[in-house]
Amino acid sequence: MAFSHAQYDLLERAVAREERIAVVRRGVTWIIVAQRLEYHAGREILIARHPSTGDPMSFSIDDIERIEVIR
Repeated sequence: MAFSHAQYDLLERAVAREERIAVVRRGVTWIIVAQRLEYHAGREILIARHPSTGDPMSFSIDDIERIEVIR
């Protein structure tokens, strides 16, 4: 999915504040804590952690269908 400017701004703000966000990828909703954005092999990757376990998680920005900040 190509994010709009508003959606990408929302994602960047969530990363800067380490906010919890809901990410939909392949029809599955994940609740995560956004930590940083990185580039690997020409793809932008969202690095996050699971809010309960603290386990690291990563999502390719291209695979994300929808994001929403949880407040």
